[in-house]
Amino acid sequence: MTDSLHRVISSSGTFFGIACDTTILVTEACRRHDVGPTAAAALGRALTGAVLLAALLKDDQSVMLRFEGSGPLRKIITEAGHSGWVRGYVAEPRANVPLRQGKIDVAAGLGRAGFLTVTKDIGMKNKYEGTVQLYTSEIGEDIAYYLTESEQTPSAIGLGVHLQPDGSIAAAGGFLVQSLPPADEALIAGIERQIQGLTSVTEMLRAGKTPADILSVLFATIPHRATTSTELTYSCSCSREKMQRAVFSLDNSEINYLLDSESGVEVQCEFCRDKYTFTRADLEKMLALGAEGH
Repeated sequence: MTDSLHRVISSSGTFFGIACDTTILVTEACRRHDVGPTAAAALGRALTGAVLLAALLKDDQSVMLRFEGSGPLRKIITEAGHSGWVRGYVAEPRANVPLRQGKIDVAAGLGRAGFLTVTKDIGMKNKYEGTVQLYTSEIGEDIAYYLTESEQTPSAIGLGVHLQPDGSIAAAGGFLVQSLPPADEALIAGIERQIQGLTSVTEMLRAGKTPADILSVLFATIPHRATTSTELTYSCSCSREKMQRAVFSLDNSEINYLLDSESGVEVQCEFCRDKYTFTRADLEKMLALGAEGH
């Protein structure tokens, strides 16, 4: 069984929708980062949001979401590619806040003052970057606010993560609906009514609904057709070679310091928590190569 993302477009071509099930990848992210309940809900929403925004791009393109707030979680960074990979981390994975009306308070965890920065890599020399203030700090509404303010694209987005009492992920997923110009007010009103009457994304997923089923409900009053589906995975692009380049980018004095004080160095990827060890011999080789380069 795999996570997946499904796309539809209205017959008129003026609306399209995306929905995804991210339960497995969110579970993997939470396992790797050993998160608490607040971080699990926040990171899961941010990962799902990145998946949805990446689906708006083209092959080999990717997007990074950077949430920075005044709350105890401090920072959440997620990155996703159009092809279906996603990764992410939260700065303070064990930070927690009290429940609000019996529910996890993501907004308090992230903090109601801060910024969302969206960076798109579309294969050009320079990456596209846009920043907005956090709108509600609930993640989904902040992404919708960014799409409206920075990209002038009115969007409806729903994100959800449902935790079991033991902290495991019971369901995670989301949807995104956008209107293409010229806007059809009647269709917009119909979509808004469907969203308002919708049970939560996680309730539908727990009931066995697929992303295609969720879109069928959202577009119940609008003729539409399916376009494409994509498998989703939690995947990191880190490698020993990349980490070696990161260590090699240190000044020779810093590498000499490591040689004097340590027998080697261990580097950990922030996104996947994989560790890479470089021995004293590795560091000496880096210094020698650096000397040859000069």
